[in-house]
Amino acid sequence: MLIAAGVLIWLLLRREVPRSEPPPVSDQVAQNATPVVLDAMAALGTAMIDSGYPVGLVRSALDDTARANGLTSAEAVVFPTSILVSSGDAGSAQTRAVAAGDSVALLYQVDAVDRIAGVARTRPNSANWVRRQLARVPELPPPFTSAQRIGAYALLSAALSVLLGSSWPGVVVAGVLGLGVGALLLATERLEPAYQALVVVAASLGVGLSVLAVAHLVDPGVLPAIVAPLIMLLPGGLLTIAVIELATGHIVSGAARLAAGAIRLLLLATGIVAAAALIGVPAITATHWPLGPVAPWVAVAVFGVGISVYQCARPSSVGWILIVLYVAYGAQVIGDVFFDGVLSALVGAAAMTPVAVVVARQRSGPPALVSFLPAFWLLVPGALGLIGVASVLEGGSSGMNTIISTIATMVSIALGVLVGLVASGSVRGFRNSPAADWMDDTPVESR
Repeated sequence: MLIAAGVLIWLLLRREVPRSEPPPVSDQVAQNATPVVLDAMAALGTAMIDSGYPVGLVRSALDDTARANGLTSAEAVVFPTSILVSSGDAGSAQTRAVAAGDSVALLYQVDAVDRIAGVARTRPNSANWVRRQLARVPELPPPFTSAQRIGAYALLSAALSVLLGSSWPGVVVAGVLGLGVGALLLATERLEPAYQALVVVAASLGVGLSVLAVAHLVDPGVLPAIVAPLIMLLPGGLLTIAVIELATGHIVSGAARLAAGAIRLLLLATGIVAAAALIGVPAITATHWPLGPVAPWVAVAVFGVGISVYQCARPSSVGWILIVLYVAYGAQVIGDVFFDGVLSALVGAAAMTPVAVVVARQRSGPPALVSFLPAFWLLVPGALGLIGVASVLEGGSSGMNTIISTIATMVSIALGVLVGLVASGSVRGFRNSPAADWMDDTPVESR
């Protein structure tokens, strides 16, 4: 599979067409268009932050958008919670400042934002078009119903419990609890951010009590399933992107994301520790792949389908997401043969990144971030961190070692992503997808 992926990357990279520079725009056109372009840049930056893009890629897209519309002196300052864009092209400085990060986009919305960004950063006089299309993104109907998303959450929880080494009772428990947690998350997704912390603690407490009770009464082998139903609350992707930003010089943004991820882990661990204090933790003897060596490979496919449906990826993207997941998991397994678990994450990330970038360059392929996020959750650096923080809160001496392993895993994944970007020739960022059918005709002149 890995050899075939390498051959595919080589063939498709040879077909890449270099991006042409936009034609120059007159000073008078730039002066008249400056307010509209700045508004479009602010809206695009906000949408990309909500979609989970690292600030480096957001700034790159905004810079390209400004150049495509003739604003040669435009500047953008990007943070995870705010966007600031300004330009002096109109003879006097004009500035736009907007809040960002107030909502979390689903994968079909990430796909739409990426396609809009692809037009914005390459097509002159597209500012009005960009603003219109971005306004339509929140109104797009999701490709799956709420009932389908809840069922998919149960599937991905059960599949992840297999990958974490749970027994058959643990798989069943993870699936049942996944139904409850999935329904809870959908019911509270529009809740004010101030109350989200209570949802996180309540979910981890409920899952902890249920899993520990079954472990005492039925089978201690269900304990690995304690993490699986909480997968969408784990900040694995957030922490990894934070490390990527820190490694690429975006100190403020990276530190902010890192702090947010650490607080999320602390809230999750608090609920599990409270459950352990009430019920107690039974002794367990670890077994490597208790369901057999084939079960994890089947679980990867179930996990991929489940997370694609729950996160509302476009149906045509599911197959591409599965390819990236299998490359990441296969490379991680091979890396684990030669290295420890930490370095195997680097191998998995380095192998999946070129594949995700090449997939994003295909007309039917999803943006790289859409196939990245499920792979981040599959590598589960957040799961290790949750276990480590819970051990520290309980007073266990092994918890700090687990936290250190988590940090090393995140650094390894970040380095793997950067190595993969270099290998695929995409250091500046990911190539955007073409416009979608629901969008207006792309602009050919100023409107």
